[in-house]
Amino acid sequence: MRKALRWLLALTVLIGTLSTAGAATAAEPEATDIKDRLLSIPGMSLIEEKPYTGYRFFVLNYTQPVDHRDPSKGTFQQRITVLHKDVSRPTVFYTGGYNVSTTPSRREPTQIVDGNQVSMEYRFFTPSRPAPADWSKLDIWQAATDQHRIFKALKSVYTKKWISTGGSKGGMTATYYERFYPKDMDGVVAYVAPNDVVNDEDSAYDRFFTQVGTKECRDRLNAVQREALVRREPLEKKYAAYAADNGYTFKTIGSLDRAYEAVVLDYVWGFWQYSLLRDCATIPADAKTATDQAIWDSVDTISGFSFYTDQGLEPYTPYYYQAGTQLGAPDIHFPYIEKKYIRYGYESPRSLVPRDIPMKFLPYAMRDVDSWVRHNAHHMLFVYGQNDPWGAERFRVGKGTKDSYVFTAPGLNHGANVAGLVAEQKALATARILDWAGVPAPSTAQAKPLAEFDRKLDVRDVEREPALRP
Repeated sequence: MRKALRWLLALTVLIGTLSTAGAATAAEPEATDIKDRLLSIPGMSLIEEKPYTGYRFFVLNYTQPVDHRDPSKGTFQQRITVLHKDVSRPTVFYTGGYNVSTTPSRREPTQIVDGNQVSMEYRFFTPSRPAPADWSKLDIWQAATDQHRIFKALKSVYTKKWISTGGSKGGMTATYYERFYPKDMDGVVAYVAPNDVVNDEDSAYDRFFTQVGTKECRDRLNAVQREALVRREPLEKKYAAYAADNGYTFKTIGSLDRAYEAVVLDYVWGFWQYSLLRDCATIPADAKTATDQAIWDSVDTISGFSFYTDQGLEPYTPYYYQAGTQLGAPDIHFPYIEKKYIRYGYESPRSLVPRDIPMKFLPYAMRDVDSWVRHNAHHMLFVYGQNDPWGAERFRVGKGTKDSYVFTAPGLNHGANVAGLVAEQKALATARILDWAGVPAPSTAQAKPLAEFDRKLDVRDVEREPALRP
């Protein structure tokens, strides 16, 4: 009996202690300001907060393992931004696959669902680069795991539905993330995402360039491109003076001559990537009688003579590394240009990455992703532009996929979006995005973006990237 009483007394004391501790914990005020809540996440630190009406906008660093398979190999700081609307709203997880912008902006799905937006800088794009840089840790699984850790860290703050999105390489990134972590997101909206399943088979691009736009426009572009190679000698003198004036060098690609040809061969691709059919009016109508300056200006405006310099290539080393190890890269032919005028052809990613960075192509990576999408896509939307070269090799959905779509915006380029789809597809896409985000529209026919258009947050030209880079 005494033993039982002693046990009961001890239990009463223990319960009292736990109750007191619980009361003390409950008495401590929890962080309610969104900045405090974000900064209470282990590994999260503030770079700056920028004001924007109706939102809070934070630029942050998040500590990531260099190697998610072996965290003991060190960490690096990865930049992210948070456009905060309200924790009661859904959240869009965006990445462009390159650097992150530190200016407040809103991607189309964010406007559609009137939600929060988390944006991630892709690993190895400065300043989100480990030091020293072990380039073998730059692959699609490591990057997807970066996103997974960020999502897990922020899910405790943003508890509603999440949708991932991205355009071009960002669309690829959103797709790879879904392939490796299909349970994280409630939906995926991938814009103009290339899908180079077999790296050495690029005939789809050749077919694309015989059909895109109109014959008149194609003939104009082809003639200017050819004429720029015919006039190689005088225009390369101009290029050399241009490079000297700006301090440009050509160590990575190998020579000014190689760089010149690379810029010229990007010309037709670059036009269709960034321009619309109506822009053909800006192309010299008769290349043979055009001045050297007119040819130079047209090529420079579309391709950019600064890009294949060391200074132009350096910021994109991580992309070309990935293109040469997993993503693949296009190679097209130029049947309207005599072989004597083409000395090198399209440059491979290997020639655009410094030689001290080792590279080995892994052909199974894209085949794996393509097969997974075709058979397992769930709540995924792919949007392409009819006149965008990168859409020549695209993702497709097949048997086994659920509530997933591939739509093409007529006449649009690398900036294709839901707003550019035909009315029926636009309504369906908008309704599905809203539903995935947990804010369904009254009906598919009535589906429209929930947030009012904001000319500062929502207006974006096609993101100007060098041609032959998605």
